Amino acid sequence: MFADRAKIIIRSGKGGDGHVSFRREKYIPDGGPDGGDGGRGGDIIFEVDDGENTLIDYRHRRKFAAGDGEPGGKRRCHGADGDNLILKVPAGTVVKEAQSGQVIADLSGENRRQTILRGGRGGYGNMHYATPTMQAPKYAQPGQEAKELEVILELKLIADVGLIGFPNVGKSTFLSRVTNATPKIANYHFTTLSPNLGVVDMEGGGFVIADIPGLIEGASDGAGLGHEFLRHVERTKVMIHIVDAASVEGRDPVDDIYKINAELRAYRADLADRPQVIAANKLDVLPEEGEMEHPLSQLKKEFEPKGIPVFGISAVSGQGVRKLLLYVQCLLRELPSEPVLFEPEYDPQLHYTGQKLPFTVERSAGEAHTYVVEGPRIERMLGYTNLESEKGFQFFQNFLRENGILDQLEELGIQDGDTVRIYNLQFDYYKE
Repeated sequence: MFADRAKIIIRSGKGGDGHVSFRREKYIPDGGPDGGDGGRGGDIIFEVDDGENTLIDYRHRRKFAAGDGEPGGKRRCHGADGDNLILKVPAGTVVKEAQSGQVIADLSGENRRQTILRGGRGGYGNMHYATPTMQAPKYAQPGQEAKELEVILELKLIADVGLIGFPNVGKSTFLSRVTNATPKIANYHFTTLSPNLGVVDMEGGGFVIADIPGLIEGASDGAGLGHEFLRHVERTKVMIHIVDAASVEGRDPVDDIYKINAELRAYRADLADRPQVIAANKLDVLPEEGEMEHPLSQLKKEFEPKGIPVFGISAVSGQGVRKLLLYVQCLLRELPSEPVLFEPEYDPQLHYTGQKLPFTVERSAGEAHTYVVEGPRIERMLGYTNLESEKGFQFFQNFLRENGILDQLEELGIQDGDTVRIYNLQFDYYKE
């Protein structure tokens, strides 16, 4: 089964919590804090696997998580780091943020491995927080939270040339003639249910060509199968637009070209402006020139003044095919050799910048209705904040609220009028 799109949830590892402990050995009754640091959480990494060509592995499993870091231990023991999770994808996979659709990474070209979510940092143990005024800190830093993100994986085939056109115009027959590909071919609509890739071998350099399943009118809005495969046209540098010049099914080839180009433009504005060559197929069943204008002449008159060359071919007999391929080869030489890549638009790291403060909130053991708050950054904050000014006191209140200190006081059951002591500062609590 060909799967070129999947939506999954990825989660990096949580950082291990720092540990609170004190050295207690014989003859060393007051050895000081020795709590170790927590381990780092594992990363989520996407890596190209040349043995993969679909995203089928991500269709039947929804969530993927890296390992959490282990908490620190006694005697300054550092917690073990969490295991990274490496997700294998085929070359050409684009990772997008699910809600916005913005590109996070394009696993193409030289970019074969990229870390998408970094694991949380491990928290510091209480051995880091001893100061001359606080020689027995009873707090440690929690590990940074895990990062979770819903992403869309889209496989956009890496091909130099894309074959486009309505169903049953001969794209698969053309591909099988000019490359080593063996697509399924039959005389009914939507024989091609997945894109096919082939390599055109020519003197002076070959190129990769992709048969994109037949588009129909309304494809850019989700009609037919075209909506599923329009994404594969996005990387192509040149498009060969194949039409049924013989009108075997009664279609107008000129009208077909305009309709397909309208779908390309509706899907992505610049697609219809990329270099395009029209292959007027089925010359072998066209009638001889008569009183009516020949279909090939009609196509040339309509599109060549617009800068779109028209070649008459027969995919069955091979008539005119080499001339078309030589023109496409020359066209590709004039274009940049680098593959079409999608620039990053979304950085998951910018959305996870917070780190919890290390602090403790406790009831005072010897005083009723009194709560004690301690922590190294809280102590430093008090040193540079002027609580006598209105702005300074407002900053202090926001600091307590934003770091969850007020929430913890309420969880412990603090009531209006109870006392809160933070180092040398003491105030009565009143809920806003």
